[in-house]
Amino acid sequence: MLGDIRQAKNVYIVTGYTDMRKGIRSLVPYVMQNFKMDPYESGLFLFCGKKCDRIKALLWEPDGFVLLYKVLDNGRYQWPRNEKEVKELTWEQFTWLMQGLSIEQPKAIRPGKPKFYV
Repeated sequence: MLGDIRQAKNVYIVTGYTDMRKGIRSLVPYVMQNFKMDPYESGLFLFCGKKCDRIKALLWEPDGFVLLYKVLDNGRYQWPRNEKEVKELTWEQFTWLMQGLSIEQPKAIRPGKPKFYV
């Protein structure tokens, strides 16, 4: 199905600002050259511009790339702006991001090591 993001094995967020004029032919080499990653693997790459009210998502499907573009009617994405890097997100963090929340929820229960109780 066209643009079915559920097929992505991994979700990656490109922090910082991305020029939203870039299309598939610019974003694919950008990911490869700047982050040494293979966008042809099953990954969903997320990009955001300066306004934080729109995102682009790059997804490889077996027959080509899909570029998804979303513009919010109101509100802004809580996009990490600290530096240009790629971070892998969990699906839970992706959901938070799409809901306008930060990907780093201070009160979320984090996965941990198993504890053995006596």
